[in-house]
Amino acid sequence: MNESARASLPYAILSHTWEAEEYLYEDVRNGTGKDKRGYHKVKKFCELARSNEYRYGWLDTCCIDKSSSAELSEAINSMFNWYQQSAICYVYLDIDCRPNTLPDEWQLMRARWISRGWTLQELIAPGRVAFYTRSWVPCGDRQTLSLPLSKSTGISLDVLDRTSVQPLMLSSYSIANRMSWAAKRETTRPEDIAYCLLGLFDIHLPLLYGEGQAKAFRRLQEEIIRHSMDLSFLAWGDWDKHRQLPSKRH
Repeated sequence: MNESARASLPYAILSHTWEAEEYLYEDVRNGTGKDKRGYHKVKKFCELARSNEYRYGWLDTCCIDKSSSAELSEAINSMFNWYQQSAICYVYLDIDCRPNTLPDEWQLMRARWISRGWTLQELIAPGRVAFYTRSWVPCGDRQTLSLPLSKSTGISLDVLDRTSVQPLMLSSYSIANRMSWAAKRETTRPEDIAYCLLGLFDIHLPLLYGEGQAKAFRRLQEEIIRHSMDLSFLAWGDWDKHRQLPSKRH
């Protein structure tokens, strides 16, 4: 889906965590991989989107050509906007819940999705977010789950318990506050702990995998300084010191 189509056509988007045997871009291109476990996830996502009358869907595993450094860089720098522009974001959790009940704080904290770096923007950016269990059973939306989500993530309740589908005014929240939302999150690649926050601060960075976590986070800080007069987050120093601080809800 190109940028003009993405801006004009309603589409569903998936938020999930990567697992073994994901169905990838090259599988789609080559017509392979239908025996992978990840293919079932893609198929169920497409069926769900179609049942809600969305003709288009997007998910990172098979819609980004990661063999192209240029495409990967564009995708990571644009990811926040893509989630923000979606008609709905389906969250696929790696947990199951009791029938006809909403997951509580402790169930959510057991979900790998709740602690990953990339899923932070995927929770915040979209106008509508709906949650599904490992068995693809609906288990609430961002508003109905706002309290347990806030308790388990440290994100301000008013960010989650919002009824408007209009883009969230992130500038209403201090740099330090937004940074704190990521304090306990983790990424597989060290540099991604900085790259996954680009959209949260509306900035762009070239991707330099191999530079290490400290350098990536320092470049993130420098770019934030260029665009903001709010320097409160600098008191926290490097990322390792930042992670030791409690999340701030206000």
